[in-house]
Amino acid sequence: MHLEHDEEDYNLSLSKFESMLKTNKVFFFDSEEFEEIILHYLDMGKASLAKKALKLGLEQHPKSIGLKLVQVEMLIYEDKLEIAEKMLNELYDLEPTNEEIFIQKANIYSKRDNHEKAVQLLEEALQYTEDYSDVYNLIGMEYLFMDNLEKAKENFIKCLEEEIEDQSALYNVVYCYEFLDQNADAIEFLKTYIDKNPYSEIAWHQKGRLYYGLKDYENAVRAFEFATYIDDDFVGAFMEKGKALERLKRYEDAIESYQRTIELDDPTSYALLRIGKCHEKLGNKAEALKYFNKTVHEDPLLDKGWIAITDFYVRLKNYQKALYYVNRALAIDNQNRAYWKRYATINKAMNFYEEAEQGYRKAVEFGDYQLDTWLFWVDILQFLGEFDNAIMTLLQAAEYFPEEYEVEYRLAGLYFTLNEEEKGTFHLSNGLRLNFKHHTLIQEFFPTVWEKPNVQKFIAKHKK
Repeated sequence: MHLEHDEEDYNLSLSKFESMLKTNKVFFFDSEEFEEIILHYLDMGKASLAKKALKLGLEQHPKSIGLKLVQVEMLIYEDKLEIAEKMLNELYDLEPTNEEIFIQKANIYSKRDNHEKAVQLLEEALQYTEDYSDVYNLIGMEYLFMDNLEKAKENFIKCLEEEIEDQSALYNVVYCYEFLDQNADAIEFLKTYIDKNPYSEIAWHQKGRLYYGLKDYENAVRAFEFATYIDDDFVGAFMEKGKALERLKRYEDAIESYQRTIELDDPTSYALLRIGKCHEKLGNKAEALKYFNKTVHEDPLLDKGWIAITDFYVRLKNYQKALYYVNRALAIDNQNRAYWKRYATINKAMNFYEEAEQGYRKAVEFGDYQLDTWLFWVDILQFLGEFDNAIMTLLQAAEYFPEEYEVEYRLAGLYFTLNEEEKGTFHLSNGLRLNFKHHTLIQEFFPTVWEKPNVQKFIAKHKK
């Protein structure tokens, strides 16, 4: 009842102030009312109204320390640090034990990137404050700025010991643990926290995330479930639960969890995509395709949606449709190496070799240095009769795979094809040394080279 009464008074003060602005009548407010009005407008991003309220407040209460501290806060926000600092020194002479003076001084030093001094001032504020949680939180933030995650974590934990419901501190504690790669310790911390505050859906959700990161999907699902029991509108927990259920191959349960997110909020392309993937895993091809189409309808710029449909049609060997959809994905992100590799694979399956060559070339250009990508590209170049380009490409590949027999045998075959016997023999020797068993790659890719007497003689000699 007391809180409701305070809320009523607060709303009445705001209405009265706004009425005063409209009518140009002057009403009296006490200094605390003005502080609440100013902070309300600052929170709403209405700086001009906040300044009007501050001006009127100081006219009615020229000696109010509280209003002057709000003025300091606004000056700091506007980067008028010297003026703010001068005011704080004057206020300190009047009230040397006012913790807000130390907090605002710390804010100034923080803005100047002197975080050590900011921490020192905040620790002084602890001597005078009644709101320890807020100060510990601020100290934690300063240590975050200094990349001292251990100290930051320590102070966020102290903040939670003072105010167990402080959600920002809870998130920050978990962030510190994760950054320090202490996920198991974070779970233990959350277990202790949940013992004290069992109905914190945020704590259960964070615990689930940590279990998921450790690939303990069973415990992750349980934690996300508790979060949804406490808050059955918790979209994020249902989404994360769906992901963990997918990992456990419980696709029907995962679909149910993703569907719940759609019931609670506007459908997201991510949820629709995951539902489609689950249906595909269950063999429900028509349903999978329906949801993939819903995904791209919901967000036409989501390249992953177009790729999902591409892969769907590739698995069905419907390459014509797959090509259409991979082109849609490339229209959104034409520097994605995985998309270019799909483009190449699809074109190769359709015997469009020049387009396939372009796809593999682009895939490598954008960072795909996997061996199979190099080899597919070279094999296409060879098929197109571009032997010199194939050799150059293999020499590039050899920089990444210096002891790879598949590269050496192909180089040998290409050099022999161009009648460069010495180079061909050198690379054939390398291939035979690295893996004699697979010397038949020469026969597979270069049958005319294989039939050369000198090549057969060299292989036979190496066999002995």
